[in-house]
Amino acid sequence: MVKLYDDERIDYLLADESMKIIQSPSCFAFSLDAVLLAHFAHIPIKRGRILDLCTGNAVIPLLLSKRTKAEIIGVEIQKRIFHMAERSIALNDLTDRLSVIHGDLKEMLPVLGHSNFDVVTCNPPYFRSPKETEHNDNEYLTIARHEVLATLEDVVRACKLHVRPGGKVAMVHRPGRLVDIIDLFREYKLEPKRIQFVYPKRGKEANMLLIEGIRDGKPDIKILPPLHIYKEDGTYTEEAERIIYG
Repeated sequence: MVKLYDDERIDYLLADESMKIIQSPSCFAFSLDAVLLAHFAHIPIKRGRILDLCTGNAVIPLLLSKRTKAEIIGVEIQKRIFHMAERSIALNDLTDRLSVIHGDLKEMLPVLGHSNFDVVTCNPPYFRSPKETEHNDNEYLTIARHEVLATLEDVVRACKLHVRPGGKVAMVHRPGRLVDIIDLFREYKLEPKRIQFVYPKRGKEANMLLIEGIRDGKPDIKILPPLHIYKEDGTYTEEAERIIYG
């Protein structure tokens, strides 16, 4: 039996109710961006190694485990959320393939080594660090949403450090950071290869961005068809349903 603390609860991870995850409304609960990234990323099916930075409660490793037999390692800096990730992995009997490390992504070289992963995924903090007076009263949310403990450059640098030459890096972010992301990808020899914009509805501005780069790749980028999440009546589009419900 997995123990729960404070306001934690066990939720179903997917609509088929085959997997469960530990969440906390005051601490960490995954959202659609993690689901979209796990679907978007190109990953090895049978063997290989995958690294998920800013893993939170291990939602992306859990989702990816449905698509691959590869080893998956997550890195999470917040101790309480790290423990949620550990227990979520155990809850699904996946400790033979999934693991999580409590630590700073900027300091993982002695632990993970250089160029040891076929794929690196990351759902990083989206917003530049605000002034301290503008921080959310909830420290967990501030760290998850803002570049307080890791900047976008820190994240891209870590991705490049740990992915093998020819390996893939997949990230979800906000469209407003696209230029920054492409600049940093190229600075760290991660050539952008696929981009997909995500829109809440037709006629609305994109509010999410999925991007994949290849370490030491050659220039050649593909802009994928737009992904719309909701129809006009507020129900999911067919494509969004396929991604979310499988």
